[in-house]
Amino acid sequence: MPPKPQTQQRWRIILALFAIAAVSFLDRNNISIAAAALQQDFALSNVQLGVVFSGFVAGYALAQPLAGRIADLFGPTRVIAIGIVWWSALTAATAMVPAGYGWSMALLIAVRFLLGLGEAVIFPASNRMVANWIPARERGLANGIIFAGVGVGAGIAPPLITAILIHADWKSAFYASALIGLVMLAFWLLSVKDRPEQMAAVSPSELAYIRDGVSSPPQAVPMGWGQILRNRTLALLAFSYFTYGYVAYIFFTWFFKYLSGVRGLDLKSSGIYGMLPFIAMAIASPLGGYFADRISTSKGTRIGRCLTASLALSVAGLFVALATQVDDARLATLFLAGGAGALYMSQSAFWTISANLGGRSAGSVSGLMNMANQIGGVVTASLTPWLADTYGWTASFVFAAGLSLLGALAWLFINPEDRLDPAL
Repeated sequence: MPPKPQTQQRWRIILALFAIAAVSFLDRNNISIAAAALQQDFALSNVQLGVVFSGFVAGYALAQPLAGRIADLFGPTRVIAIGIVWWSALTAATAMVPAGYGWSMALLIAVRFLLGLGEAVIFPASNRMVANWIPARERGLANGIIFAGVGVGAGIAPPLITAILIHADWKSAFYASALIGLVMLAFWLLSVKDRPEQMAAVSPSELAYIRDGVSSPPQAVPMGWGQILRNRTLALLAFSYFTYGYVAYIFFTWFFKYLSGVRGLDLKSSGIYGMLPFIAMAIASPLGGYFADRISTSKGTRIGRCLTASLALSVAGLFVALATQVDDARLATLFLAGGAGALYMSQSAFWTISANLGGRSAGSVSGLMNMANQIGGVVTASLTPWLADTYGWTASFVFAAGLSLLGALAWLFINPEDRLDPAL
């Protein structure tokens, strides 16, 4: 391994990706905070609201493989910049959809679907950036920091959106979210380059350090879809990430409404307690990545990546199930926050293994994996209210806990040393 580099520009790139992740989840999570106001304006039932939620996730899921391939071909910097413009415009457009017409709900779903298409580029392109900038030995922590942005953005949403709801209306909250996205665009364009060779601030020692641990050569052409789709490790990753997505999207769609409508917390209390799972995500994600890197170095990647991810998903399922067994709303929120934190302890493993597996096709591989995750989100957005209406909210959470355990089982069969390109 080369000596310690004189500069740390690679971590500035990761912090920029952290900020992008935070703003993207503020923009996608604002609708769950404003759900009650939106339901009232559009006269939506819980099941209809679930379809609106699913509209975003469906667009997001369908675009994942293409988003990853575009990032591989054209570079993550410009792809993410276009995504920011797209999602900011569609966030504002959500507030412009008129209520009270026979076609209002259909138009709302269409706008949310298009918003999902725009946000789809963020994490496949981020993984392409990680594959370009971060040595394999540091990718757990890097991905953990990026996905801590998910917790920060989703955690900022409850107090920010509820404050705007109290003093204005839900439409103002969406306009504010769109404006934040445009500010982030300027920051992004001034902060990043696709590759370390393109940034003058990267010292020769840091460039050598990065190159020593990065397997994909500059300007490498991504692999064909057939070779990618036949890979067993990717199939297992995708299945486990599907179960992960199902559980995670309960927090991103129904959790806030669950606190206020089922557990009986008022708007202000829901805004405060609604932050807890996302704070747990923000803390657990980089911690999980850091410990996975350390354990992988000392004990090997089988234990450091696979067993730690399996354990984290198992604990997440346990906490989610236990939350249904307590009567106090605040205690239940703490259990659910523990489940969210444990879930995000496993997050970096998915993206680290997919970046290592994909190499020059890291964007494409992670896009396919993340499509499975978002399909889980589509299912939970619509299935959760149906299970709740038919069997009760306890059944909804127990079902999610069971899926988390299946995802944990899949990690026991994943080969962390698998590579699509055997030469790497």
